[in-house]
Amino acid sequence: MAAAAALWQPQEEGLREICTLLDAHISPNSDQARIWQQLQHYSQFPDFNNYLVFLLARGEGKSFEARQAAGLLLKNNLRATFSSMPPASQQYVKSELLPCIGATNKAIRSTVGTVISVLFQIVRVAGWIELFQALHQCLDSNDLDHMEGAMDAIYKICEDVPEELDVDVPGLPERPINVFMPRLLQFFQSTHAILRKLALGCINQYIVVMPAALYMSMDQYLQGLFNLAKDPSADVRKLVCSAWVQLIEVRPSILEPHLKNVTELMLQANKDSDDEVALEACEFWSAYCDVSMPPEGLREFLPRLIPTLLSNMSYSDDDESLADAEEDESFPDRDQDLKPRFHASRLHGSETGEDDDDDDAVNVWNLRKCSAAGLDVLSNVFGDDILPTLMPLIQQNLARTDDDAWKEREAAVLSIGAIAEGCITGLYPHLPQIVAFLIPLLDDKFPLIRSITCWTLSRYSKFIVQSLEHPNGREQFDKILLGLLRRVLDTNKRVQEAACSAFATLEEEAAEELVPHLGIILQHLMCAYGKYQRRNLRILYDALGTLADAVGAELNQAKYLDIFMPPLITKWQQLANSDKDLFPLLECFTSIAQALGPGFSQFAEPVFQRCINLIQSQHLAKVDPAAAGALYDKEFIVCALDLLSGLAEGLGAGIESLVSQSSLRDILLQCCMDEAADVRQSALALLGDLSRVCPIHLHPRLQEFLNVAAKQLNPQCVKEAVSVANNACWAIGELAIKVLYHFCNPSFFYFKRYCNPRLIHIDVSFLF
Repeated sequence: MAAAAALWQPQEEGLREICTLLDAHISPNSDQARIWQQLQHYSQFPDFNNYLVFLLARGEGKSFEARQAAGLLLKNNLRATFSSMPPASQQYVKSELLPCIGATNKAIRSTVGTVISVLFQIVRVAGWIELFQALHQCLDSNDLDHMEGAMDAIYKICEDVPEELDVDVPGLPERPINVFMPRLLQFFQSTHAILRKLALGCINQYIVVMPAALYMSMDQYLQGLFNLAKDPSADVRKLVCSAWVQLIEVRPSILEPHLKNVTELMLQANKDSDDEVALEACEFWSAYCDVSMPPEGLREFLPRLIPTLLSNMSYSDDDESLADAEEDESFPDRDQDLKPRFHASRLHGSETGEDDDDDDAVNVWNLRKCSAAGLDVLSNVFGDDILPTLMPLIQQNLARTDDDAWKEREAAVLSIGAIAEGCITGLYPHLPQIVAFLIPLLDDKFPLIRSITCWTLSRYSKFIVQSLEHPNGREQFDKILLGLLRRVLDTNKRVQEAACSAFATLEEEAAEELVPHLGIILQHLMCAYGKYQRRNLRILYDALGTLADAVGAELNQAKYLDIFMPPLITKWQQLANSDKDLFPLLECFTSIAQALGPGFSQFAEPVFQRCINLIQSQHLAKVDPAAAGALYDKEFIVCALDLLSGLAEGLGAGIESLVSQSSLRDILLQCCMDEAADVRQSALALLGDLSRVCPIHLHPRLQEFLNVAAKQLNPQCVKEAVSVANNACWAIGELAIKVLYHFCNPSFFYFKRYCNPRLIHIDVSFLF
């Protein structure tokens, strides 16, 4: 390797040009697109990576930021091109990285560790024996920079490919992990927190794969965890908690003899002053309940655990949700407020409802959420047994009416929602009182109390509907319905979201019980439609679609259609074919078309044609984005196919005139052969729907449709995309019915010869 280093030297001019580009690359005011293009140009030269590693390793006088940028660019290049680099360049890169493991600058050390890890994933142990010699030397050097650099590189390797250190390698007397494990355990006692943290992080990566080196050292590892439980470093304490959680999840038998001591430690860690440590500890309770550990081992801790969870369910002062909760409807939505959304492709034989996120609009897992989830799990395991401990605490928090105690009141309402399912037996007799207490909180002055009250009431929707025939049950239902509708029109965006989601949940449970209230429901929802911004508009579409699913043909009355269809049609016309705000509107129209049935026919023609146009424009965008004027996005195709299925289901044979005047048959066949599984899934669902209502228009390409559908029943295809196979099976069945009706059709014999054996011999054992 020294010879490789001596053979190559950079050209001063080339080095200077690359340095200038890297300096510009890290400048916030530069033209990044142009610089990236120039860097890509340089990357065509065979020794470009030599320049990058030279700058990273030997760039004295250059800024650390530029050297780090060179290293990160090198990392990406190696991942893509190392195997095709000249052998001399490969050796040069390796040789230059090793002396930098212990670089004096922390950022350079970290970047070198990252590059080493990426390169190791390519060459593995056998392709870089010198790496392990260098790592050993650094670990034995007693120099903190060298030890930390080596540990950082080892940690990144363990994080990325832990199994690669647990292999026999020609030229090495031991597997690398067998050599490293004793040294890692020794570092548990290091006086340097960074070494304790990295050593513990490395070993934690092996809990799941459990190499012999760790299994044989388990007693020492467990003792090390106990010793580090009170470590002064929060990072170390967090990793200790993570280890206990992983162990109980995947190796509970190892913890069983120590379970009482571990549970006590986790209970104390759940109160840690560092929220990240407390969060990691809080994961333990759900993990404990999810494995086959006897729940009785946890029972004695409940009187202390439940108050801890309730305390941690209060908003922390630095929770970013607090700032977001102050935004009223006059604040414009930011791009980051619009969470990515993914349409669920149509699947025959399944329910399409999806659970909404819980109370938090900011979709970040934190101690508050984890504590609520833990309480939910405990309530499902221990049921009403937790109520004697929990209810006095809830009552105590709710009794604090001063403004300074609003977070405690909010946490109490959250806890009532968290135990809705697990403790319903004990709570059911008191449901009228609980609801009567919650309804006034819908009008609380604090928006986060209003929003959590919406969520909590939604958690009791099923039981509220079940109580309709009880004394005062209908009055209670009406109060909740009207209360949620009031909050749908709240001026606070966070409350709007919670109320809309809660109302959708109530709609699912109430179904036909909503019919007497349809007028007022639609008036409120469409009033909200006129004031909501983009983020909450998506949730409102879901509430409208859920309402259509819930009441069905009851919506098909002129007095209702006049309320909700004109605004939807106006929005439909305003949105461009490339606007992703079309997705939720397409989904909403799907539910409405199915609910209205033939009543949707007055709106069907432009909706049908728009769907055809959407699919065609996306097919064009796939091969020529410039001509299409938009980038390809398969979700447009999936949503359009599903809306066409909704039209077929709603209009029945009434869709025949639309299909006959379109190119849908050829477009559908193309979609059935798409490489994207979710496109095929929705296309095959539409194929089955059309087979039922207008099979004559499929007839000219019937054999091709059967062939495409049958191919989805190949055993490998079934394993890779069982939902696609499900829809293919259903479509073949619908086609077969029509083919059998015309049994003289040659396709019938094709079905018997080709499709039928596949249906009989599908191997679905992997599903069970």
